Amino acid sequence: MKIKCVITDDEPMARKGLQSYVEKVDFLSLEAVFEDAMQLNTYLQTSRPDLIFLDIEMPYLSGLDILSTIENPPYVIITTAYEKYALKGYELNVADYLLKPISFDRFLKAVNKIYSMMQTKEETPDFIFVRSDRQMYKIFFKDILYVKSMENYICLYTEKEKLVIRNTMKHMIDSLPSSMFLQIHKSYLINIEKIDMINGNQIIIGDEAITIARNFRDEVFDKIMKNTL
Repeated sequence: MKIKCVITDDEPMARKGLQSYVEKVDFLSLEAVFEDAMQLNTYLQTSRPDLIFLDIEMPYLSGLDILSTIENPPYVIITTAYEKYALKGYELNVADYLLKPISFDRFLKAVNKIYSMMQTKEETPDFIFVRSDRQMYKIFFKDILYVKSMENYICLYTEKEKLVIRNTMKHMIDSLPSSMFLQIHKSYLINIEKIDMINGNQIIIGDEAITIARNFRDEVFDKIMKNTL
């Protein structure tokens, strides 16, 4: 497995040092090198690296500024001379935080962690087996429209069928990826990718209009509105 990475740093020596480190690691593939965050921003409009080595203090736009604007960012390793940004970096879910001058052993530890994380992600299944009517069904996450709770049972709706499962909503929430599924009501868990329309306080998926419960409203709109034009 090759990890496609890019370097963004306004210091020539820092860029050169990171490039030499990347070249020593077989599973890293250097795709591009940028002098500032604006160049990186342009690149990200058309390309998707696996990993960004990102400096913080740069002209026009800081590393943290651009990181906060990226939807579903790739893995990010901060490379900076300033320890004071560490907390903010981790609030933005950076994978690691390297302080300059960066030693090769510390660099290697950081990229090894990324490699391990990506391997685990690749091994994560994109389906679930559910038991319904004494049979086991293999259901891909992408095919699920929504899940409805009915006391001691769960109704799982796909584009082709409805499966009645003896289970709880909590178990379904724990079993389905949180990046893809969102609870909008104590009785409903929806696949965000399957939303056709939002009409007031209702989410439309196919022929079903599901009301967003008041106590879920802020969380629901916060997550959905990130992809709003």
